[in-house]
Amino acid sequence: MHDKCFPPIADAHARVLILGSLPGQVSLQRQQYYAHPHNAFWKIMGRLFGAGPELVYAERTQRLIENGIALWDVCASAQRPGSLDAAIVHSSVVPNAFAAFIESHPDIGLICFNGGKAAELYRRQVLPGLPAAAQAIRTATLPSTSPAHAAMPFEEKLTRWAALLQTSH
Repeated sequence: MHDKCFPPIADAHARVLILGSLPGQVSLQRQQYYAHPHNAFWKIMGRLFGAGPELVYAERTQRLIENGIALWDVCASAQRPGSLDAAIVHSSVVPNAFAAFIESHPDIGLICFNGGKAAELYRRQVLPGLPAAAQAIRTATLPSTSPAHAAMPFEEKLTRWAALLQTSH
């Protein structure tokens, strides 16, 4: 069985695209990006853009859109037992349609990866098939907000995310 990602959260004026790998089990159940209560993503977005977990999901996503932030995943679908990125079966990965997305979102000037696995999958599965202009978009790998990446304290994750996102939007 393949897990499937959600549609992107973006409008035509998005300037920064944040990519995860594939929604985890809690996110799939709730049909929301970063729904696991211990995932730091929405806490970080709350501190940076007022899109914190105290807001209902629709309000959080709207705040990101208003700040030029788009959310999506590298994988349109993939086999993954459980929620850990390390368990993604590489041979099963079907990447999202990035060439079309970037063409319809021409203001995107930065692609941020929520963790190393998203960056690795993008480099291997997506980048080689993109047109030259899309390949030239600046990318940055940020510390994973996943509760599985607990070795780095929240404040350090926040500092690294803020250093990039607050200068890029």
